[in-house]
Amino acid sequence: MSEGPPPAIRALPSWLLARAAARGRTLMAQALAAEGLKVWHHVVLLAVRDLAPVAQADLGRRVRLDPKDLVGVLDDLQSAGLVLRAPDPRDRRKNAVSLTKEGARLLARCERAAGRADEELLSPLTAAERERFTGMLARIAGTDGPAS
Repeated sequence: MSEGPPPAIRALPSWLLARAAARGRTLMAQALAAEGLKVWHHVVLLAVRDLAPVAQADLGRRVRLDPKDLVGVLDDLQSAGLVLRAPDPRDRRKNAVSLTKEGARLLARCERAAGRADEELLSPLTAAERERFTGMLARIAGTDGPAS
């Protein structure tokens, strides 16, 4: 007899999605930990690279991270010399966040590590299945999907 959940549970898309997400989070966390980062550090670095200079409040909204949690992540990243917070040139009342050269170097390494984690996660699928699956996940998640 199998030790896994009964068939009625294994047939639930929400249960399967949660299991896949948990496996993906574990693989990603392990890959990023090898570079000294946590998943939210990586997410914020990616967003800063793509949006910089970005107002801290806008950054939090874009990555959907609570402002107080974002401050902690940015404190970690700034202490490590990966991001810089300075007055926003468009509105001096706000802080703008940008990536440092060291942040860009680390981010490049992390992107390779994250790619390997995603490759492992999706290894049971063909390339065509991966593309369809990613598109379907984006629709389920209510996002615009991966960048073209």
